[in-house]
Amino acid sequence: MIGLSCLENSLSWSAALSMRFAASMDAGDASEHTMPTVKALTAGLPNASLSGGGKQEVTCLITDSRRVVPGALFFAIGGLHTDGNLYIEEAIGRGAVGIVSEQPAGSNRQVAWLQVPNVRSVLAEVARRFYDHPDTQVEVVGVTGTNGKTTVSMLLQFLLSEQPADTGLIGTVRYDLGRRTIPSYKTTPESVDIYSMLDQMRREQCKRAVMEISSHAIDQQRVEGLHVRIAAFLNLTRDHIDYHHDLDAYFSVKAKLFTGETGNLPEVAVVNLDDPYGHRLLKKIPANVRTITFGKDDSADIRAENIRLEPEGSRFRAIWPGGEAELFTREPGQYNVSNVLAALAVCYARGMDLTALSEKIASFPGVPGRMERVDLGQPFPVLVDYAHTDDALRNALGMLREITPGRLFVVFGCGGNRDREKRPLMTTAVQEKADFTWATSDNPRKETIEQIFDDMRSGVVRDDAIDFVSDRRRAIGLAIDAAGEGDCVIIAGKGHETFQEFADTVVPFDDRLVARDFLSRKNFQPKEDAE
Repeated sequence: MIGLSCLENSLSWSAALSMRFAASMDAGDASEHTMPTVKALTAGLPNASLSGGGKQEVTCLITDSRRVVPGALFFAIGGLHTDGNLYIEEAIGRGAVGIVSEQPAGSNRQVAWLQVPNVRSVLAEVARRFYDHPDTQVEVVGVTGTNGKTTVSMLLQFLLSEQPADTGLIGTVRYDLGRRTIPSYKTTPESVDIYSMLDQMRREQCKRAVMEISSHAIDQQRVEGLHVRIAAFLNLTRDHIDYHHDLDAYFSVKAKLFTGETGNLPEVAVVNLDDPYGHRLLKKIPANVRTITFGKDDSADIRAENIRLEPEGSRFRAIWPGGEAELFTREPGQYNVSNVLAALAVCYARGMDLTALSEKIASFPGVPGRMERVDLGQPFPVLVDYAHTDDALRNALGMLREITPGRLFVVFGCGGNRDREKRPLMTTAVQEKADFTWATSDNPRKETIEQIFDDMRSGVVRDDAIDFVSDRRRAIGLAIDAAGEGDCVIIAGKGHETFQEFADTVVPFDDRLVARDFLSRKNFQPKEDAE
């Protein structure tokens, strides 16, 4: 009973069954269609030992014993909190025809047993075979970095789409699979679900897919062997240190996407020259990979000049080899200028006309939960943003500070069971820019709010400009009550998320809906209607 979500595994096996059945019907007769065998799916895997025959037909690939159905090939993955090997008997009892494990078979079994050195690596390769290598027919663009992945990915999907639903998306907010869109449950899902989604995109005639690729996904081999044609590196700042232990280790994992250590080299690497880790990355990229750089740096291939930040967005001149254009983006701040440049660099790598994209960029509708406005006619902006690192907060608040004539009010929190050392850094970053701050809960998970607050308090630099309020709803209400004309309220940390995590409980919570509720009680009117 290893802990992957219902959605993850339902995508895996139900999609496999339905898609393969559809394929057989296309061929003329479903009854003549046969599923691949364990032996066929695992043939030639290095250092793998198969026992139990291997002639069993495989209907689906499963990593959660609770989702096993007859015909499943079960992968016993060792996780952070439990071990899939503990649930092998349950999987067999539910009808699994094969087991993939790093442990030997042991007693005689009526199922196929594949012992391998690394289950996750094998899962990625078997999934790629099971879904017939969809990454060779759907062009994959991968975007990685601490901040900005979602904005760049969704902007790229918007720019690359020639017709509705011809460009898929796998990312933090949603999965667009052609004519079908579902909510995201993980920025970069498990490898079996990546290939299932790419397979669905291929069947829906998607020409390309944009993927956010997290460091966890690279480290856990979820993108092992995946053919990423263009890989983009945005930035690297302190985050996930609870997992990677230090920034150098974090960077080393990110770099694998560009060096071939994931099993495939990208054809093109797009790299941010304004980030010091971008310069380090360029030194590691093999010479046979084409590189395109972006940034404000004079030596960047795609660069921005004459940047003007405005309340409605940002204007700048984009310059590239052989051309330039004046651009406007409704996404505010210097960091969104960088995000636009990253998207332009990917488009340039694909040979697209950047001049023709300038008007399209201006019409980009934005990203849910990224500087998203909640507007009920109040005389001050209320913004919801996903910023949840000290660097992201400093950038976001620095931008708002420049365009806010009145006071800047901030509601933010720090997640539980995550990097504790970044909590005081986040608090300090907020207090550097905000006039007043309400520190509150984010996703406490299994930590007490008192422990989280204790860590945050060590970053306080102005005791009279911060209030610790454990109830996030109340904190949002206090900020809105305090704001007046010319002020600005930003609710940071959760962005598009519609839940809060407490211990083993997930409860509905959407910053946007909560803010809207408080604003609606005040009966604000648009200026043109006000007396």
